[in-house]
Amino acid sequence: MVNRRSLAIALAALLCFVAGSARADTTTSLAPASGDGTFVQVYGARIHYVEAGSGPVVILLHGLADDVGVWKATLEALSRRYRVIALDQIGFGKSDKPLLKIDRASFVGNSLGGWVAAAYALAHSERVDRLALVDSAGYAALGRSLGPDMFNALHLRSRADFRRLAPLTFYDRRFYQDDPGDSLLAERVKIGDGYTIDRFLDSMARGEDVLDHRLRRLRRPTLIVWGRDDGLIPLSFGRRFQRDIAGSKLVVIDKCGHMPQVECAQDLDGALLRFLDGGDAVR
Repeated sequence: MVNRRSLAIALAALLCFVAGSARADTTTSLAPASGDGTFVQVYGARIHYVEAGSGPVVILLHGLADDVGVWKATLEALSRRYRVIALDQIGFGKSDKPLLKIDRASFVGNSLGGWVAAAYALAHSERVDRLALVDSAGYAALGRSLGPDMFNALHLRSRADFRRLAPLTFYDRRFYQDDPGDSLLAERVKIGDGYTIDRFLDSMARGEDVLDHRLRRLRRPTLIVWGRDDGLIPLSFGRRFQRDIAGSKLVVIDKCGHMPQVECAQDLDGALLRFLDGGDAVR
């Protein structure tokens, strides 16, 4: 049952972080983080976030084994018009007390973050203005399409796993050819999020909490952005999201892989700004 709770824990953490209902026996505090950002302390667990700008709220959710750093360019671009909050380590901490007191927000999620964002929009549509899914996970067929070897590599336990995944993640070799995976592996060990990664992958392998039969109920304005050369979650999944979410728009970025916010930030940020501003993100 632990595995089935993985997405539920992420949703609960997101809800309490954004706007949950106060409860007297909940202990929370805000404390400065080392470097950029802030830690929210909830029952002794720390949730890290980075915030910039003012205006309508946009929340950025990263993918598996990533952190807020992948949103650096997007945070800067969007914060010129919006209050942008990038969350780190979604899935840790549990609280009913409101932390940021945000009634509504737009959500942008990449990969696993897109899965969490879509599930959040389905469960709490009244709190969601707009939804952007960037090379998003969420369909049961993804585990099968990856195959057992590639799926196991997602656990990121070795340099070999990183070397296997890098060419599928990025179109441009410059993003990985000079790093054999040592620095990334060291960062994973330092952060200690292997348990969370394992739990989400176990849930995915079992086909639990998938979005397959629920997306047709989604009624929020939705933008889908995909790197045409995503080797982890192929464009066919982006087209499926477009079919399943009524009124959604699909933007495909050429010569771009699984993480447009890193590899093709200018194209992604332009599409996001047009969408969030209420215009047509498709040019």
